[in-house]
Amino acid sequence: MKNLTPNDFQFLMQETGDNCISIYMPTYRAGSETQQARIILKNLLRKAYEMLIDNGMRAPDAKKYLDPAKMLILDNYFWQFQLDGIAMFLSPNYFDYFSLPIEFDEVLVVNDRFHLKPLIPWMSSNEEFYVLALSQNSVRVLQCTQASVQELDSEHLPENLAQALRFDDSERELQFHTNTLQSSTSRAAAIFHGNGDNSEDAKDRILSYFHIVDKGMREMLRDKKAPLILSGVEFLFPIYRGANTYGYLLEHGIPGNPEEISSDDLHKKAWEIVKPYFDHGLQEALEIYGPFRGTSRSSQDIKETISAAFNGRVEMLFLANGVHEWGHFDADVNQVEIHQEQQSGDEDLFDFASMQTFMNGGSVYFLDPELIPDGGNFAALFRY
Repeated sequence: MKNLTPNDFQFLMQETGDNCISIYMPTYRAGSETQQARIILKNLLRKAYEMLIDNGMRAPDAKKYLDPAKMLILDNYFWQFQLDGIAMFLSPNYFDYFSLPIEFDEVLVVNDRFHLKPLIPWMSSNEEFYVLALSQNSVRVLQCTQASVQELDSEHLPENLAQALRFDDSERELQFHTNTLQSSTSRAAAIFHGNGDNSEDAKDRILSYFHIVDKGMREMLRDKKAPLILSGVEFLFPIYRGANTYGYLLEHGIPGNPEEISSDDLHKKAWEIVKPYFDHGLQEALEIYGPFRGTSRSSQDIKETISAAFNGRVEMLFLANGVHEWGHFDADVNQVEIHQEQQSGDEDLFDFASMQTFMNGGSVYFLDPELIPDGGNFAALFRY
């Protein structure tokens, strides 16, 4: 199972060539439905084969071209360890796939670049966040988007409390761990004990530890404005806040001993905390758009918006979830051709607009159709 990282996404944006195949499909975590996912992939690859033939590829070459993806159909291990969806990409010099916690619709696109619109909500830079997992024995920092998580290495952070305060064996009297309390609602409680140590002395030592951690976090997150979520026993939260100097530490944290929580589970719990933070950013974007409705700074004309996106003029783009607009954009003559149904060689013009907006520093927002400003399937705000 492979997550999609920002570096992966950057590579996919830059890859071009004849017959770039993009496949999105649902998968299942367990049960008999995993067999259904195999059938979905088999059917999509059959359609891809037909599209390659339509594009002029010889039948034997088309079969060989699809071999890397077809091998997965028979891979039992592969189907037993999936999340909610797969994004798969195949080009003359590249093949890879990513298992993601996203329920994709079935999508197949064959074009001269990869179809990436379904990934933008999850990889957009304004949805980056971090998890700081604190315990006596370890410090972990996770870099996350909604769809990805990776643990960061840093020379700026101590490995544990003992290293931070340079305790020797005779001085390691401070201990803390989590204890599960059996009640109607189980919760983790921090227990501090030591030989002749008092609670204030313990807190002072932990605060010193956290000042060192905070200094390292400042180095790691320099110039960042991404949310930071704490993970640790609840007793530690106010102590760390007393040491914290990072301006985007969120109020709510993840209680419990992080040594007993996997990175994937921390990521899932952190997303539940941070999602309202990002939703607030969307509301601000809609408020910014409002005064420009009906002016030359806004548009719901697909041809005008495609041209503006290509030329770096789109500041904000609001797109309806699950909607496609098939056609072709000829940059040489600045002409957009729209088709009622997908034809051979077509691309999703909404994908083109979103990628151009994203690559030129604009923001792309995906909404339920009824939330698009002024109705319709999209709305754009121009820089000028």
